[in-house]
Amino acid sequence: MPVVTTAVAPRITSLHVFCAVLAVAVLARPLLTDALSVPVLQTAATVFVAVCVQAVPFLVLGVLLSGAIAAFVSPAALRRALPDRPAAAVPVAGAAGLVLPGCECASVPVARRLIGQGVPDAAALTFLLAAPAINPVVLVATAVAFPGEPRMVLARLAGSLATACVMGWLWQRFGQAGWIAERARRAVPQARGGGRLGVLAETARHDLVTAGGFLVLGALVAAVLSVLVPPSWMDALAGQLLLAILVMAVLAVVLALCSEADAFVAAALSTLPLLPRLVFLVVGPAVDVKLIALQAGTFGRAFAARFAPLTFVVAVLCAVGAGLVFL
Repeated sequence: MPVVTTAVAPRITSLHVFCAVLAVAVLARPLLTDALSVPVLQTAATVFVAVCVQAVPFLVLGVLLSGAIAAFVSPAALRRALPDRPAAAVPVAGAAGLVLPGCECASVPVARRLIGQGVPDAAALTFLLAAPAINPVVLVATAVAFPGEPRMVLARLAGSLATACVMGWLWQRFGQAGWIAERARRAVPQARGGGRLGVLAETARHDLVTAGGFLVLGALVAAVLSVLVPPSWMDALAGQLLLAILVMAVLAVVLALCSEADAFVAAALSTLPLLPRLVFLVVGPAVDVKLIALQAGTFGRAFAARFAPLTFVVAVLCAVGAGLVFL
């Protein structure tokens, strides 16, 4: 009997789009050279390229480490490392973020796996917030983005760790099991095909394509702000600290940058004081539009509707507190 095969239509991914745009840019280089001869566009292009070039190595390193964690560190091992008491497990889960890096996108399924393995909700949610915010790649990237300002690294570490632990303790005290969808409590079966290297490669590819798009968006916004916003506006915003803090907090939610790259975007906004930029760095990895969507899809809309707004408030307060201490 003849075997009937069905043709599978090729799937266009973000990587294909990126390569197409790159090819067009190379072919249209003479036209782009003439267009970028305008001083304003030259300034914007310089800011855009500088942010991307500085951030990409840390982004690649971050997604590779995130893929390695997904491939070689099982949620069961994390569960065994946590204390039995939920209140004591919260700071341990937060400290685990220092040694187990992961981007925001990867931390949500990891937290779900932890909950499915029987880890207390508070500890799993603490790890969800801490891993993408205080891991070594993020801290080194922050130090590179803010040379001569080691206090920014300390302030970011303190503010982000405090945010994760406070949210964990608040959930342990006031959270209800019914707020997390039942599907999130089911044990997730381990992937069998492709082996660990396949898991590493697929996780890194997914995170890189996803985070790379947001990095380009963030660099573009920084470039546009550098040339379109009048200096007098930025000076006025810098002179109103409370307004600057709120604006940068909202900007962090909207831009949804990867934590390995957001420091370079914040550093590009050099007319603002350090405190509003610190708020940007603490709020971004804790709550943004892509995280809210991921949390709603993974843990349910009832969870996201409660967790995201509270995380935003706690992150802003912890960032301001850390800034007052270290900056």
